[in-house]
Amino acid sequence: MKNSVLVNSVRFICLILAQVLIFNNIDFMGYINPYPYMLFILVFPFNANRSLYLFIAFLTGLTMDMFDNSGGIHAAACLVIAYFRPIALRLTFGVSYEYNAIKLPNVSFYERLVYISSLVFVHHLVLFSLEVFNISNIIYILKKTLFTGIFTSILCLMFNILFSSRRE
Repeated sequence: MKNSVLVNSVRFICLILAQVLIFNNIDFMGYINPYPYMLFILVFPFNANRSLYLFIAFLTGLTMDMFDNSGGIHAAACLVIAYFRPIALRLTFGVSYEYNAIKLPNVSFYERLVYISSLVFVHHLVLFSLEVFNISNIIYILKKTLFTGIFTSILCLMFNILFSSRRE
């Protein structure tokens, strides 16, 4: 238990610092600004207490809102993906999720891609919809969600593959 808390604390600090110091300064073509901090929410232990998980997702988003001065849009987007994560896990991994038999480093690349990408696109759709908050700019929201979502999914997959230990 102590090891898990330490690993998750270090992961949280590293991802938030990387987001604030590196990735917030990337703005390519006005559409691409990656948000790999959300990987913390995606790889948080699947068997964790649901209330604790939602609270930690909210704190993760709130931390990003404090650094970005964005008024709660990151907290809302993080809460949405934390709420929908069990659905994404069930759709991606099926029965294995029900028995807590999955470990993200041990699943196939395709399953990992589907799981991460689905939640990344939901996060970005909520984030950019709240950021723009105008339905007349739906094309801009969808374009920004698509381009940023692809780049964030690639980064999250790379980070997940590079920094996860494969335990059989």
